[in-house]
Amino acid sequence: MAVREILIIGDPGLTRTSDPVDGITEEILRLARDMVETVHAAPGVGLAAPQVGVNKRVIVVDLSVGEDRDALYVLINPEIVSKEGESIAEEGCLSVPDIKEKVARPYRVIARGLDLEGRQVEIEGEDLLARALCHEIDHLDGILFVEKLSALKRTLIKKKFKKKAAAALKA
Repeated sequence: MAVREILIIGDPGLTRTSDPVDGITEEILRLARDMVETVHAAPGVGLAAPQVGVNKRVIVVDLSVGEDRDALYVLINPEIVSKEGESIAEEGCLSVPDIKEKVARPYRVIARGLDLEGRQVEIEGEDLLARALCHEIDHLDGILFVEKLSALKRTLIKKKFKKKAAAALKA
């Protein structure tokens, strides 16, 4: 297992639609293990494969941040099949460090995908779990949470990260 580098806003890999996973191969199992290790090391509650530079439909969500093995979800080719209600809450992202903004998401969702053994599973989530599932699945469609903000906020955040990237190149 390995902690992988997390891509930051501005990287074109974060805006692509991810390819479906055709089968549970050793490569996909390694990716999933690395993603779990990476999200726990960050620390964060969720991670999508595009965030570590892999254009595949794989997500991990762990609200316990490694404290409870039963709270860890790994989904291959996930999709939201049902959503209810609305919740507005502060949200952040490992690919948009140090930024937290209020975002509207469904309060309750049902997500469907494959587990690491290739079995179809459904996860019912409310509140933070629903938010995390929607957030990570958005990544698979090339959508960062900042796209859900006003145009002004989105522009200011993107400018901030462009300045950081330019300063890093000069250093």
